[in-house]
Amino acid sequence: MELVGGCYEQILFGFAVRPGENWTPIPDFTHHAHTASLSAVAVNNRYVVTGSRDETIQIYDMKKKIEHGALLHHNGTITCLEFYGNAHLLSGAEDGLICIWDTKRWECLKSIKAHKGHVTSLSIHPSGKLALSVGTDKTLRTWNLVEGRSAFIKNLKQNAHIVKWSPSGEKYVVVITNKVDVYKLETASVSGAITTEKRISSVRFITDSVLAIAGDDEVIRLYNCDSQKCLCEFKAHENRIKDIYSFEKEGLQVIVTASSDGYIKLWSLELDKIQDRPSLLCEVNTKARLTCLAVWLDRTSETKENPDNATTSSYVNEDEQPLITRKKKVCWTDNSDKSAKEDRQVMPKKKKSEGAQQKKKTKLQNSK
Repeated sequence: MELVGGCYEQILFGFAVRPGENWTPIPDFTHHAHTASLSAVAVNNRYVVTGSRDETIQIYDMKKKIEHGALLHHNGTITCLEFYGNAHLLSGAEDGLICIWDTKRWECLKSIKAHKGHVTSLSIHPSGKLALSVGTDKTLRTWNLVEGRSAFIKNLKQNAHIVKWSPSGEKYVVVITNKVDVYKLETASVSGAITTEKRISSVRFITDSVLAIAGDDEVIRLYNCDSQKCLCEFKAHENRIKDIYSFEKEGLQVIVTASSDGYIKLWSLELDKIQDRPSLLCEVNTKARLTCLAVWLDRTSETKENPDNATTSSYVNEDEQPLITRKKKVCWTDNSDKSAKEDRQVMPKKKKSEGAQQKKKTKLQNSK
């Protein structure tokens, strides 16, 4: 498994961790990924993708440890990225678009004008048939991914910046500043609310009823979504926490945290003793101002990602037909090829292949 973290300094870090060998993070690579700070990262069984304020999405092949290409469809900071299974990626940006990508050919299947303002967050339902998004137009939108159209629009009193489905898909949470509203899918109404003292930066479902919350302080808090009671809280860092990730390994529930203090930390959580402070498994100091975090899990491993945004599942009838008819191909380009970025033109097939081959020569810099 590999800890991957992005930062303000435009770098993507990779640290190899072997759970069977005392959880020691080993520096694997550092890569100057973008020309501006990183804003989002997502993983599936093969790829790591990163989004940035430079308006591009960069793709990395973790099997071969090489740079695989770039997606240049958006005109604005990439705000959110989420894989569904191993065949699709959704991206959202400040241009108000949500793009659906085929990750086998890296083609844009559908580009949706999702919000009048920025897209601030999106989340895919475990079934793959629905997605939720929030934006700076004070709306929560439900998307029919089978048909690629809007299914429902809910007006909010304020702009929300995080939306997340539970692992079962029976509930979802919407975050507005320092408040988490818990919704039931059945009624599409708020069933409870959780309020913290400071602005919330990240949330993660540990189980269908346990939600981890991080904010603009040093503390991680675990809440019961049904009762909205705080089950546990502990100081995790010396500065504000920017992102949370979680996965399960051989019955061990692991929480991963990234902070502005530069540290990535792994914590062991015992669900049957959830009121106890999680124990620190390991930590690594990147010496950078971290912004986003993910854990790449080799599919040959038995490690299971937390069901919140599990990447091992696949689309319904995924092998029988594409989710949406293919609309636009991705531009493969060198970082120096600014004209392709500006014009958003589709490169001819021959040039696309040449661009892809040229990209594949770029190895991720070994940091050992």
